[in-house]
Amino acid sequence: MNRYPRDMTGYGATPPAANWPGGAKIAVQIVLNYEEGGENNILHGDAASEAFLSEITGASAWPGQRHWNIESLYEYGSRAGFWRVHRMLCDLPVTVYGVATALARAPEQVAAMKASDWEIASHGLKWVEHKDMSEKEERAQIAQAITLHTEAVGIPPRGWYTGRCSNNTVKLAAETGQFAYVADSYADDLPYWMEFDGNDQLIVPYTMDCNDMRFAIQAGFTTGEQFESYLKDSFDELYAEGAAGQPKMISIGLHCRIIGRPGRAAALRRALEHFKSHEGVWFATRLEIAEHWAKENPPMQNIRPSQMDRETFVSQFGGIFEHSAWVAEGAYALELGPTHDTAQGVHQMLARVFRSADEDKRLGVLTAHPDLAGKLAEAKQLTLESTAEQASVGLDSLTDEERSTLTDMNIAYTSKFGFPFIIAVRDNTKASIIDAFQRRIDQDRDTEFSEACKQVERIAELRLLEKFST
Repeated sequence: MNRYPRDMTGYGATPPAANWPGGAKIAVQIVLNYEEGGENNILHGDAASEAFLSEITGASAWPGQRHWNIESLYEYGSRAGFWRVHRMLCDLPVTVYGVATALARAPEQVAAMKASDWEIASHGLKWVEHKDMSEKEERAQIAQAITLHTEAVGIPPRGWYTGRCSNNTVKLAAETGQFAYVADSYADDLPYWMEFDGNDQLIVPYTMDCNDMRFAIQAGFTTGEQFESYLKDSFDELYAEGAAGQPKMISIGLHCRIIGRPGRAAALRRALEHFKSHEGVWFATRLEIAEHWAKENPPMQNIRPSQMDRETFVSQFGGIFEHSAWVAEGAYALELGPTHDTAQGVHQMLARVFRSADEDKRLGVLTAHPDLAGKLAEAKQLTLESTAEQASVGLDSLTDEERSTLTDMNIAYTSKFGFPFIIAVRDNTKASIIDAFQRRIDQDRDTEFSEACKQVERIAELRLLEKFST
């Protein structure tokens, strides 16, 4: 099968209700990454020194050597930065992304995290790249991370974030059954569910924009004021969306060695004061958000056309274009994926097949449609869809005069164009249908053929919307 695994649709225009506690308009989630002591270092058995997220622009890894400057920049995070941030955030719910080997080298910091009742999630075994790891190696490292985390913290982690992940990371984390959430995604402003081998895994997306890491890249922040302004703008926009009825979450990513510098910490303090000045703000750990979401919006067993076999797909959608299963057969062979598991997604695929067909095949679809209030309707031989559609505007209960008028118009229209008059009944009333009949019968055939095809597509769309709504 030609299947595309990415979901480019998500919640679309109507995300589910977050129902944050207390009717909050926004959930504020602060992450403190604790990586110091878990970074690349030949002391840790790595091939080279660290080169990522430091004050040294364009730093490169030194194979087989320690990098004194990089090491001391990371040590600033554990020795000074952590404590400055801890003093500022100790009374707020915070999630720590703790690299297991770093936590094992940070007994004082772990004790402070626990004293503040912060959630300590797992940030992997080591702060290294995973993109080239085999599944076997990465699976083993996840297991080791859980074990070491439990030894260092006292309880196993309920959340997971690798960060420098591979394409297998989320699947491998999910297969452990250990985690209330996985955070290796930047795809939404709300949590969402993913399915792996029949098991549902909650994803609580993270952020790269409201993140102090942008102080350590060339296209990022250079002053604390820029960071503060960006956090405030992000908060204000999401707060306004929440006030308008669609509450979201804002994730803020911090690193001890980066935000822990005095000039940047001051900017964070001002941003937090701005957040606290608003009513209806829920500060929460990621675990609290995950548990709330799982309760309010548990995984749903929705129609998933992209996972259907051919027979099921055609059975489900072969009648959407009237008596034209070939349209569904063609759609099944296209590049279906999770993003097509909606009414509009299936409609796009069906419509592509219909639109690309030659005129004779499209004419066959037109002629498969019944006359409005015609002989088939009178004999009760319409499809269930057509019966319901015609009944919705009273075409099943016409007066003798209305029936005679429509019969004459049907005969005249079909004689002129070679196909029946087609209109999306559910978009109309009995009066507007008759008006359209009278208007369209005067058009030339090419114009009317095009109009009839558009109406066929609209009928299919309405049928799919109804099907998915149930």
